[in-house]
Amino acid sequence: MSLEGADNILVQSSTVDLGENFPEYAKSSIQKVSGKYFGRLSMASVHVTREGITYRCTVNMQMGALKMMSGEAKDKDLYTAFRAALQKTAKQLRRSKRELRDDKGERIDKDMLLREGATPRRTERQNRGAAGAANDEGDYGVAAE
Repeated sequence: MSLEGADNILVQSSTVDLGENFPEYAKSSIQKVSGKYFGRLSMASVHVTREGITYRCTVNMQMGALKMMSGEAKDKDLYTAFRAALQKTAKQLRRSKRELRDDKGERIDKDMLLREGATPRRTERQNRGAAGAANDEGDYGVAAE
């Protein structure tokens, strides 16, 4: 299996023997996620440590000029811990991509309400109070008595 750009993906552990399959699996999974969200993987690393009977897996990814995204998970199974950590990192990438994407129109009416406030101004309430009888007559078709 040849992976393009897998040179900048580091899979390591100081205390756990990862074997031959896990590093290849990790590199292909990271390539898949990076291709899905941005496609320009600058650097990625996976670090695995053993804590009692569980594995702690940390996945760090940097895409293009974005900040470093990091996810960490623990599980009894090494592959499950890696997938959970990669999922957390992918969620951060997805949110960053959504933030950068600018395809939504701007709601002018909502922006104006937020700036002015939803409650009427004091002068508007006073004017409405003084002309309340005239407004009631026109609104309901009943003469104010």
